Amino acid sequence: MFEINQPMLRSLLLMADIIEVRDPYTGGHVWRVSQFSKLLATKAGLPENEVIRVSIAAYLHDLGKVGIPDQILKKAGSLTNEEYAVIQTHPSIGARLLSAHPLAEMVLSAAHDHHERMDGKGYPKGLRGEEISLTARIVSVVDAFDAMTSTRPYRKGMPVEQALYRLEEGAGTQFDTRLVEKMCALARAGDLQHIIAHSAEGIPLVTCPHCGPVIAIPRNTKDGGIIYCRACHGKLLLRDVGNTYKAEMIGMTDDPRNLEPRAN
Repeated sequence: MFEINQPMLRSLLLMADIIEVRDPYTGGHVWRVSQFSKLLATKAGLPENEVIRVSIAAYLHDLGKVGIPDQILKKAGSLTNEEYAVIQTHPSIGARLLSAHPLAEMVLSAAHDHHERMDGKGYPKGLRGEEISLTARIVSVVDAFDAMTSTRPYRKGMPVEQALYRLEEGAGTQFDTRLVEKMCALARAGDLQHIIAHSAEGIPLVTCPHCGPVIAIPRNTKDGGIIYCRACHGKLLLRDVGNTYKAEMIGMTDDPRNLEPRAN
């Protein structure tokens, strides 16, 4: 087992948290991608030290989005071609931001190459097949799966089986075939359910009934608790409905303190 300098690691992970502070529409995304990657790396037979490294790298995969303008990053609808071209710069931005960090070698390929494709039609470099690191290939599969199964303001998350079908359609062209097979096996065995639509272990996401974004709720949430939507400033009452919470709009807030992001 390798050892990691803990202060250095914390400084690395804090960089990723900046993304979720900026973007109210992707609550828990980096946590889910990290957890999915950990399970997929294990399923693929990687040794424990590599599984840990992959899960850390996955947590940093979207770091480059700190360089994307808010009007694009936070856009509720579909992107124009010009806006999508800007989004496509985030892997290179992430790699530049990480390059000077002492632990950069552990995580760089996930940030830079997770949008590359097996057929060479990805970005930013058009890498093909095993030119793409195994870490980046793992993150590519789980990032797509999380994007498909997560709710956005303009669409609901796909059912799991539909997302798996999309992964299988892209096997060998967009995604590593063996990793898709492993990911589908995990999902169909029910091994991903505690991660899907959660922002942390045991913390289900809540959808704002007014504007649609998913909201990462605090760990200490109880029935009758109050939370606020950072996108529309709605004041929401939470009701326990079994394994999750349902949010009811009860007003608005103009107090900026209620809209401050909080670490989970």
